[in-house]
Amino acid sequence: MSQGEAAGPGAAKLQDQGWAWMVLLAAVVLQALTLGFPCCIGVFFTDLQHEFQASNSETSWFPSIMVAVLHGGGPLCSILVKRFGCRFVVMLGGLLSGLGMVSSSFCQSISQLYLTAGLITGLGSCFSFQAGVTVLGYYFVRWRTLANAVASTGVSLGFTLWPLLSQYLLDEMGWRNTFLIFGGILLNCCVCGAIMRPIQLTSGSLPQSAKPREEPGSRAEEALLSNGASPHHPTLQQHTRRTKCFQVLQRYLAFDIFCQNKGYQIYTIGVTWMMMGFALPHVYLVPYAIHNGVEERKAALLISIIGFINIFIRPLTGLLSGHRVFTGRRIYLFSLAVLLCGLSNFICVISAEFSVLILYCVILSIAMSGVGALTFQVLMDVVEMDRFSSALGLFTILESITLLIGPPLTGLLVDITSDFHYVFYNSSFFLISAALFMGLSFCALEKKNKLREASRARLDNPSRYHYSETSTEPKAESQSPPVFEYITSI
Repeated sequence: MSQGEAAGPGAAKLQDQGWAWMVLLAAVVLQALTLGFPCCIGVFFTDLQHEFQASNSETSWFPSIMVAVLHGGGPLCSILVKRFGCRFVVMLGGLLSGLGMVSSSFCQSISQLYLTAGLITGLGSCFSFQAGVTVLGYYFVRWRTLANAVASTGVSLGFTLWPLLSQYLLDEMGWRNTFLIFGGILLNCCVCGAIMRPIQLTSGSLPQSAKPREEPGSRAEEALLSNGASPHHPTLQQHTRRTKCFQVLQRYLAFDIFCQNKGYQIYTIGVTWMMMGFALPHVYLVPYAIHNGVEERKAALLISIIGFINIFIRPLTGLLSGHRVFTGRRIYLFSLAVLLCGLSNFICVISAEFSVLILYCVILSIAMSGVGALTFQVLMDVVEMDRFSSALGLFTILESITLLIGPPLTGLLVDITSDFHYVFYNSSFFLISAALFMGLSFCALEKKNKLREASRARLDNPSRYHYSETSTEPKAESQSPPVFEYITSI
C-alpha cells in the first residue's frame, strides 16, 4: 500500500493528534537506531585492527562506507517510498540493518565487513531513517517544525547511548557477539515501521507543487506523433527512453538547480568539501585517546559526552536560528559553527589528557549542534521548496562521496606518519577552509545581488536619475536644457 492510499475512513483525522504522537516517538527511536549508530564504530576500531591485522586506512573504510551509503541512498529510498510507501520501506530498512550486523559477526576478513556492516547495514539505516522522516510530513501539518525538531533529538540520544552500550558489550563478550546483539537491536526499526501505518491525505493537505506539470519532452513526442510517426517507431521509443531518464534525473538529482542557482552551488560545494573533515573526529577520537593511554571505558565516554550535550544544545540552536533576526542570514551562523568545529580540533593537538579531551568534546558538541540544526534549514533557504527534494538528492549524493573517502585517506596518512595528530590537522583544514569559502562567497553574492537590484531599479525609474546642466548664457524659452543620464551598470 503506497503512502497516498486510504488507511481507513478516519485516517485523515490522525494528523497532529492522537496516533501522530506515537509515530513521532517511533521516529525518535528510528533516528537513535540509524543516524546514531555509526558513532559507536570507533569503539571497535582497535579490536578490529588486531583481529584482521588491518591498517588504519583499511579499518576506516568500514565506517566510511556505512556513513556514505546512509547519506547517499536517499534517491533510491525516495523511489521505494513512492512505489511501496513509508511503512514498508522503514521495515525493509530494519531487516537489512539487522541482517547486515548479524552477518558481520561471522566475517573472516575486513573486506567482508565492507559488504555486510558497511553496505547492507548502511543501506538499511538509510531506508529506515529517510522513510521515517518522510512519514512525519504526512502525520504533522500544524506541528511539523516541532515534530522534526523533536525527532532530531533521537540522533543525540543515539550518540549518547550507543558508545556506552558498545564498550560494555565489547568488554563482556567480544566484538563478534556484540555485533550479533546489535543485529537484534536494529531489528526494532521494523517495530517502529509497524507503528507508522499509512494515512489518507485530504486534498487540502497536498502541496500546490504536487499539481501535475507538463513533463519535459512531451511536446517533442507530440510533434513526432503529429507527423505520422508510429508509437512503436524506433526514433520515438528512443526519445521516450531518453525523456524518462531525464525526468528521473531531474526529479531526484537537480543538476539544473546546481547550474543555475549560485547559492545552492556554493552551499553544496562548501558542505561537500566540509564533509572530508567533519566525520574524522567521530572515527578516530576513541583510537586516538586509547593510543595516548586513556582507558577504553573513558575513551568511549568521550563520544557519549558529545551526544549528551547535543540533546540540549541542538533544539536551542534550532529555536535561535528560527528568530526573524536571522532570516536570510542562517548561512553565516552555519559557517560560524563549521569554523568553530575546525578550530576546536587544535585542542586535541595541544594535549591528549582526558580532561583536555573532555573540554574538546564540549566545544565540538556545541559547534556540531549548530551544524546539525542548520544544515537542512540553510538548504531550504537557498532552494525553492517545490524543488527541495531533488536538490536534497544531489546534495546527499555529493556529500556521501567525501564522507566515503575522507577517513580512509586520513588513515593512510596516519599509517605513513604514525602520528594521530594529522587526523585533527586534516579535519581543521577542511572545516576552516569550507567555512571561509561559504561565508565569504555568500557575502560576495549578497553584495552582487544588491548592486544588481539597485541597477535594475534605476533602469525601471530612469527619471529619478536624470541630472540637468544649464548654461549661464541666456537661451530662448523654446530651447530645452541638455539632459545627462547616469546609469551604473554591473
